[in-house]
Amino acid sequence: MSTPDDTPTTDAPRSGADIMRQFLPASPYVGHLGIRLADLRPGVATLTLPFTAPLATIGTTVHGGAIASLIDTAAMVAAWSDAPVPDTMRGATIGLTVMYLTAAHGVDLHATARVLTRGRSLVYLDVDVADAAGTPVAKGLVTYKIG
Repeated sequence: MSTPDDTPTTDAPRSGADIMRQFLPASPYVGHLGIRLADLRPGVATLTLPFTAPLATIGTTVHGGAIASLIDTAAMVAAWSDAPVPDTMRGATIGLTVMYLTAAHGVDLHATARVLTRGRSLVYLDVDVADAAGTPVAKGLVTYKIG
């Protein structure tokens, strides 16, 4: 990125990981859900979804949509984690499959997304969601497009 006069800025992203570190705190939706970056390495990202009452569907059961959003966001971060900065800063989830394994009741959730394979613009990812005790809650398969 550069300013309109093409003078490089000091906070311009140098990598896909930099892009994600800047994007996550600035995203209104990510902020609304309270999702936080826990770990970021090449091809792997772990995000945390802290439990709050508005995320419940009934009682303290975490809504499946919140879990799906966590999976989608974790996959996006992992897809960008070792990607070069593209000429056009855009990306989109083009496929998302979620398998819910058990209900999560009033607990923080952790999603770890891993790149399975990367093509020219498509990235295929596997995402595991578990609670703090390590109990599997959901599994996701995601196809993400960069550029």
